[in-house]
Amino acid sequence: MATVELRFSALPEHVRTARLVAAAVARRAGVDEAVLDEVRLAVGEACSRAVGLHQIGGISAPVKVMLIEEEKQFSIEVGDEAAHASHGPGDPLGAMEEAEAEEDEMGLAVISGLVDDVQVSAGEHGGSIKMTWPTAPPAVALS
Repeated sequence: MATVELRFSALPEHVRTARLVAAAVARRAGVDEAVLDEVRLAVGEACSRAVGLHQIGGISAPVKVMLIEEEKQFSIEVGDEAAHASHGPGDPLGAMEEAEAEEDEMGLAVISGLVDDVQVSAGEHGGSIKMTWPTAPPAVALS
């Protein structure tokens, strides 16, 4: 199992770098070429979400991205350190909180549309989005 860990300051301009690194590592891990655009888009959405949460919360800690190559699968986990409050369906939200919640839901919907295997976790000490794709076995060179 090979793992690449990427940490970057919560600034929007670093999201592009995370997307490029994720695509390169996914290609090396054996993710199908036809799926690499989806990997890039999903990672970009997850990283943009984490950057936004850090900026809104005034969090100076870096956004963490783990790229994990396992047998027959490749996973990317994007973590943030923002406190995620749980709101019930009837709980009143301020206008700003409501806009942020809608944007968050939209981002998660986009990710879910791009990736079949997504796990989202959130708590008072941060959250993560873990996305997994299947990999092809390495090609055997014939001589």
